[in-house]
Amino acid sequence: MLRMLKQRIITAVLLLAVFLPTLILPSIEPFALFTLVLIAAAGWEWARLNGCGPQRALAAGLALAVGLLAFWLSGGVERSWRELWLVVGVLWMIMAAALLYRGVDAYARWPQMLRLWLGLFLIACAWLALVQARLLGLGFLLSVLLLVWVADIAAYFGGKRFGRRKLAPSVSPGKSWEGAFSGLLGVFLLALAWIWATRQGWSAPDHLYAYLWHQGLWYAVPALLGLVAMSVAGDLVESLVKRAAGVKDSSQLLPGHGGMLDRVDALLPVLPLAMMLVTL
Repeated sequence: MLRMLKQRIITAVLLLAVFLPTLILPSIEPFALFTLVLIAAAGWEWARLNGCGPQRALAAGLALAVGLLAFWLSGGVERSWRELWLVVGVLWMIMAAALLYRGVDAYARWPQMLRLWLGLFLIACAWLALVQARLLGLGFLLSVLLLVWVADIAAYFGGKRFGRRKLAPSVSPGKSWEGAFSGLLGVFLLALAWIWATRQGWSAPDHLYAYLWHQGLWYAVPALLGLVAMSVAGDLVESLVKRAAGVKDSSQLLPGHGGMLDRVDALLPVLPLAMMLVTL
């Protein structure tokens, strides 16, 4: 246990040592390039989880990186993708509902190429949403990242303390409805605190919660509810895919943490949905 904790801490410190400087630099290039490498690793893991051998999986990860790099250099990152966010957001909601309703066996019967290319497409869209969120401002990106992290942390502790009713026992036995509601409460408290700090002049109004609040409660409350629900769904979908592949972690790329997909699974649907909400 202590060795695992040490590995987790060392890996987290090393990642943050690179991630944080690229995040706060005024130029977008270092951040986009670093996250492109991470996304390529996620693409490699996705290919492995969906039946590709070592060489094909490596080729898939490299192809994803090269394709996104070419897209970036051609000016694609700076363009408006409002229609894409709407399509991807709706696709994520329909796909997550269908997968979690039908279960692991149904996913395993999907054609391999459909699973492979659909996953790579959604991973690519998450990278584009991540970079465009950073272009909207550091505050906006941090507000989206913290939504997922706070939901996950609050769900973990809420589930440990109050968890009784299993959320998806056949996919992720450790998750509970009480944990999910704790995550939702944590995010609402985060949003209220951030809005209050903005009104006090302690924070610029460039974050997701300020935008949602400006649209009115009728928009903000369902939007936050949907984002939290999809962060949970993203985690559950990845767990379902791993069960179909018969593995515990997406890889051992990050010692103590598993794989890249294990760390970004909840962000994959939330990032495009956040962009959808602010570009509609």
